Amino acid sequence: MTERVHLCALDDLASGSSRRFDVAGHRIAVVRIGDDLYAIGDRCTHQDVSLAEGDVDAEARTLECWKHGSLFELENGEPTVLPATKPVPVYRIVSEDGDVFVELP
Repeated sequence: MTERVHLCALDDLASGSSRRFDVAGHRIAVVRIGDDLYAIGDRCTHQDVSLAEGDVDAEARTLECWKHGSLFELENGEPTVLPATKPVPVYRIVSEDGDVFVELP
């Protein structure tokens, strides 16, 4: 069973950037790249650091941890660069009628 939660208006998310949301006990980094939206866990698995503060690589579809440089794939949450070795959670995210929603477990 999932819960659908409203996050923001689509226009509140700039392309090529990330933004942190705290929703129902989940810290989520939301990334917009053009018309594509991604939602992953906002805690780096190497150290408890906000991923939303890191750089987005639009071409590689990754989010970089600003503290130690680990890269996380936006589509599956897998780390591609050390020191992180464990994936972050990935959430289903949709845009409807100009609003952005995330589905939580």
